[in-house]
Amino acid sequence: MRKQLIFTLLALSLILAACAPATPAMEEKPADAMMEKPTDAMMEKPTDAMMEKPTDAMMEKHTETPEAMSGEDSMMAAPAWFGVQLTNVRSGETFSINDFKGKVVLVETLAMWCPNCKKQQMQVQALHDLIGDNPDFVSIGLDIDPNENADDLKTYTDSNGFDWVYAVAPAEVSSELSNLYGAQFINPPSTPMFIIDRKGEVHLLPFGIKSAEELMEALEPFLKDGM
Repeated sequence: MRKQLIFTLLALSLILAACAPATPAMEEKPADAMMEKPTDAMMEKPTDAMMEKPTDAMMEKHTETPEAMSGEDSMMAAPAWFGVQLTNVRSGETFSINDFKGKVVLVETLAMWCPNCKKQQMQVQALHDLIGDNPDFVSIGLDIDPNENADDLKTYTDSNGFDWVYAVAPAEVSSELSNLYGAQFINPPSTPMFIIDRKGEVHLLPFGIKSAEELMEALEPFLKDGM
């Protein structure tokens, strides 16, 4: 009876062992792989979120850009040399081109040694007679020769009866004139001239000596045009 009971118990043990679910080692690897993939996915999601934030920031900047750019445009509308402080050799007063905003300004770059410049200034003198006393008109002679100075320029204007605004251009102004408008605008014998209208826009005139009548014709549209 005992032997039979033992055999019966052994048989039951074998049956129970056979029915129990197996846990092969290979089944653990997919589980590990599944744990790794979510980890990678979790790492990817924060990266995506971080990418969204700069995009939002860029969108915000883009929304602000028109206002910001309009402010920058208004500041950059005038060339830098418009803000440079110059000294009127005739009065000793300082000024900048920006001070004449709303007026029509005729500018000639010159040198005292240049005979063409003197001839052109005589035409500017005749132009003043044509225009008369017009508070909206300003003419400026800019001496762009680095070897000439304010005292000599004052003597030059006094001796010739040139009674409008004259100044010696600092190197930064001469350099910007050349960069913006061309090297010929710092070549006095070409008698370079330009008009700055009421809004601060520069209009280049032809090279060569221009008569008072030609200058008047060039200026009239700007003098008639309001702001």
